[in-house]
Amino acid sequence: MLERFSKWKANLTAADLPDHQVEEGNLPQHVAIIMDGNGRWAKKKGLPRIAGHREGMKVVTKIVRTSSDIGIEVLTLYAFSTENWKRPKKEVDYLLGLPERYLSAELPKLIKNNVQVRLMGTTEHLPDHTLKAVEKAIKDTKHNTGMILNFALNYGSRFEMLEAVKSIGKQIERGELKADTLTEEHIHAQLMTSQLKDPDLLIRTSGEIRLSNFMLWQLAYSEFWFSDILWPDFKEKDFLEAIAVYQKRKRRYGGV
Repeated sequence: MLERFSKWKANLTAADLPDHQVEEGNLPQHVAIIMDGNGRWAKKKGLPRIAGHREGMKVVTKIVRTSSDIGIEVLTLYAFSTENWKRPKKEVDYLLGLPERYLSAELPKLIKNNVQVRLMGTTEHLPDHTLKAVEKAIKDTKHNTGMILNFALNYGSRFEMLEAVKSIGKQIERGELKADTLTEEHIHAQLMTSQLKDPDLLIRTSGEIRLSNFMLWQLAYSEFWFSDILWPDFKEKDFLEAIAVYQKRKRRYGGV
């Protein structure tokens, strides 16, 4: 990983560097991002909201590449929430077409860069073209051993936890588990991220300071980094700034 980081750093120009230097050690293993501000970016420019989502997809490409290059192990992107169905149908349809557009263009590069694609969320109500594109990417990259690119698509944390509770309840009913022996590990095993480490760092753009029903259990001890930058304007340099700030923090997990 250090060799990969050094190779990446050697190719940077002065303009690419954040205000704080990113070090080789102490990188967050799992970074989660709430990509917010596409609609506001478009409105500021007098454009339809879908123009902001289209521009935001270009940023996804850059951040995925940078994350893989510096050695991030898992990158989770909040692509579509269970609450996003409330938006106008035209916008919803466009949002649910983005995974197909992104993967049709980027899948060969993801395979070349040893990135593994995963999906977190419920597939219920997702259009067939979206599911087929994501399932193909998952299948074509399942043997890759580099960064995990985890899309939170049609995902909501309360729904996730509710399903986990139901599953544990059924285990107790069948006598496979006793309520008084239930542990955090049992709950973790039922979550959609059961095979992943909890995020070390959460990034949210656009100036909003809330979690929006995103990984509520998993983010219990994550470091948060909020930016006023709208997602379509978010650059690799801004992402690296978040990493550099993370590296300067002391994580005590309730200790001293």
